[in-house]
Amino acid sequence: MCHSLKSGQDPKLFVFSIPHGGAGDAVLKDLRPHLERGDIILDCSNEYWKFTERRQRELEPHGIHYIGCGVSGGYQSARHGPSLSPGGNAEVLKKVIPFLQRVAAKDKQGRACTTPIGPRGSGHYVKMIHNGIEQGMMSAIAEVWFIMNKCLHMKYEEIADVFESWNKDGPLRDNFLVSIGADISRTKKDDGTFVLSEVLDKVVQDADGSEGTGIWTNEEAIRLHVPTPTITTAHLFRCASADAASRLAVNKTFGGGVAGPSSIELRSSLPAFIEDLKLALYAALLCSFIQGLHVLKKMDRQEDWHLNYRKILQIWRGGCIIQSDHISDVLDSVHTREDHDGENLLANREIVEELTKSLPSLKKVVLKSVEVDTYVPSLSATLEYCKYSSSTMLPTQFMEAELDYFGEHNYETWDEGPGKPVKGPHHFEWKRATGLVDEKKGQ
Repeated sequence: MCHSLKSGQDPKLFVFSIPHGGAGDAVLKDLRPHLERGDIILDCSNEYWKFTERRQRELEPHGIHYIGCGVSGGYQSARHGPSLSPGGNAEVLKKVIPFLQRVAAKDKQGRACTTPIGPRGSGHYVKMIHNGIEQGMMSAIAEVWFIMNKCLHMKYEEIADVFESWNKDGPLRDNFLVSIGADISRTKKDDGTFVLSEVLDKVVQDADGSEGTGIWTNEEAIRLHVPTPTITTAHLFRCASADAASRLAVNKTFGGGVAGPSSIELRSSLPAFIEDLKLALYAALLCSFIQGLHVLKKMDRQEDWHLNYRKILQIWRGGCIIQSDHISDVLDSVHTREDHDGENLLANREIVEELTKSLPSLKKVVLKSVEVDTYVPSLSATLEYCKYSSSTMLPTQFMEAELDYFGEHNYETWDEGPGKPVKGPHHFEWKRATGLVDEKKGQ
């Protein structure tokens, strides 16, 4: 293909979607001799945003434009269009947006699910955050499915009915992952057996290197000091699942494992507990969004990208894996207010109202799950997140004291107010240090 390109033609647009990392560099290396000033490369792979920015810096002096465009929707998005998040030079984005609008998915109002995200690597960064949110959501849904199947002994088709009812209205309406959960729970092979029943409990996409966005999201959360427990715990859950042989070895050594799920004995009716499961799931999904957006907002402030969050939420309304209309409505209503707290979404009244309605159910589900030894890493992490994110006194008081004891790390005092996350002015000699000098004095 490269040798068939003729120089002197109008600026060319190259679109590629290949595995992240070295594959993209190899393609660019082969393509580079045939690129001319004004040409545009539209990278629609799930590329690492730092690699995107490196390529932009390398090509910019030559007048070659590199747009990092996140694409969501999976392989089936070819049927209905994907959600697209392009980032790069503003003038070049104006040129490619008409093309992207033609191929992008449309939301219920007929709007294309694409928009110019911002400069540099912001497009791929937004897609990375999308995938981090996705991991938190998928874990919570899987945990709820497992409770229904293994602890409530509901049949696959009964679970499919529940997912379908949740997806029709209420806080989980038009949620893509819930909707396909119904399809997965109902699908049978030609011999009448359920496809789901033969799927092994291994998620290997992170371990085999084919998926990097979840890893990068967690790295960014840690680097930027943003708590993302729903997302991070989900990722660690996937990591543990991937090495099934290791789990089997531990299970054997423990003589059957540390614990295994048992039946839930309901004090209330089954429909009432199913309602609790719905609200518990909603709380976890909403917090996945909040945590992912907190990482994005922190990076936005650091890089001066000036992102438009209402537009980002809009492109997530169609063609993408995390589509969830009610959650998008809630978050959009927050960002509509000029006086909203953009840095801390949990401090906005709309979010507080939603969590106030759902957290009691989340607590019931987590308590019952602990009682019967089922697995709820993301659900329980969400509950703890909401607890400690709203607390005015944490056990970390003692942690800070120990840090000062052995490392002279200093601390702040209660009468000084919350302050900023910076080193405190106070240190206390908790125990007088002794050494050789002191020993000699005592002789």
